[in-house]
Amino acid sequence: MFALERQKRIIDSLKTDGAVWVSKLSTELGVTEETVRRDLEKLEKQELLLRTHGGAIPMSEGNHEMSLEKRKNLNMDSKMRLAKEAVKFISAGDTIFLDASTTTFYIAKELKTMKGITVITNSIRVVNELAGIPDLKVIGVGGFVSNNQSFVGSQAERLISENYFANKMFFSSRGVTVSAGILESNEQECGIKQCMLKNAEKKYYLCDKTKVGRVGFAKLSQFDSIDYFITEKNLDSEYVELFNELKINLIEV
Repeated sequence: MFALERQKRIIDSLKTDGAVWVSKLSTELGVTEETVRRDLEKLEKQELLLRTHGGAIPMSEGNHEMSLEKRKNLNMDSKMRLAKEAVKFISAGDTIFLDASTTTFYIAKELKTMKGITVITNSIRVVNELAGIPDLKVIGVGGFVSNNQSFVGSQAERLISENYFANKMFFSSRGVTVSAGILESNEQECGIKQCMLKNAEKKYYLCDKTKVGRVGFAKLSQFDSIDYFITEKNLDSEYVELFNELKINLIEV
């Protein structure tokens, strides 16, 4: 298969799946992983995609927030596994913060069978998912409604900072790097999450493999602000060593 044909197949897969993986492309295209990486590098130089750890995402997602529906379906199986693992740390009597990420939306789905939990969130989708369940208490923080179907802005931030506290927070973000920590690409969501972080006792960060090594322009937090890093198996050793040094609980599923 010629290089141009391979690269067209890669772009077609990106449009269909929202992300591609080096190992999977290697098998599908019948070439080495190094060849795939060279193809991804060429396509990135043409501004047709953005390389991530182990794969690539569309370039448009690097410049603008991906639509909610597309993000919801991106790496869905992994997000569901992370959510199932996260709820193991939630018990009756807990008050939890959930941000407006698609990963924590899957946590909300898992909470529907639990009892005695208070959920504080800026996610309208989470509010709608859990509204009316008699054994759960759901608090939406209010404020300006964003395109992400979430409450953001100074009113929402002030309400969280001055009125709401939780013993556990579950959240995600655009990406993480060893040198920069936890990063976001949406300043409004970043502000909400920072308020939640300040008012939560234990912090659980959920990270599917698309986020590892992925850069966002807004600094959300250093790693030493979190207590648990829940991710997929085979995380790079540089992260493992850093988390051991910082005494962060690493959970791989």
